[in-house]
Amino acid sequence: MTSVLLFAGSVRRGAFSRRLAAAAGLAVARYGGKPTMIDLADYEAPLYNADIEDSDGIPQGVLDFRRLVATHDALCLATPEYNGGMTPILLNMFCWASRPSPTDDFGAVFQGKPVALMASSPGRLGGVRVIPRLRDAVCELGMVPVPGFASVGNAAQAFSENGDLGDEQLAQGLNGLVQRLVNRAG
Repeated sequence: MTSVLLFAGSVRRGAFSRRLAAAAGLAVARYGGKPTMIDLADYEAPLYNADIEDSDGIPQGVLDFRRLVATHDALCLATPEYNGGMTPILLNMFCWASRPSPTDDFGAVFQGKPVALMASSPGRLGGVRVIPRLRDAVCELGMVPVPGFASVGNAAQAFSENGDLGDEQLAQGLNGLVQRLVNRAG
């Protein structure tokens, strides 16, 4: 069974990107995968600074996150866009988790990892401007994005009571993306 780690690039309560990641988790299960949904707020990481790394090592929260990435077959990322770019918390976690750790033997945890990219926004563009920047970042880390992406605009009204996307076209797009991810990782 393909294991997929899902998380949002936002830790805000009620974040639309968290709801999108959860909807993708439902799709992972529908396609025979095993979803694991996490919240980056549970993996404490100070703002990356090489002096902190030199004096204190890699924070335990980052080591825990690295372990999850290493032990899953694929990743599914949902993020809002901040001024057209990635959120600071997501970029910071990438900076920390990409550092080689002398206390684990996971190596380059992102290398070769299939990843599905998603964005959400309360506006009508659905966070689409962050996707190329996110794709560049994950590729630099060695991840392999599956073709396409999911973008959900007007996100405050986009989700049904059961957590799926209410719009059939958006739901089909998300399902296709997740199916490609599960197939690629499986």
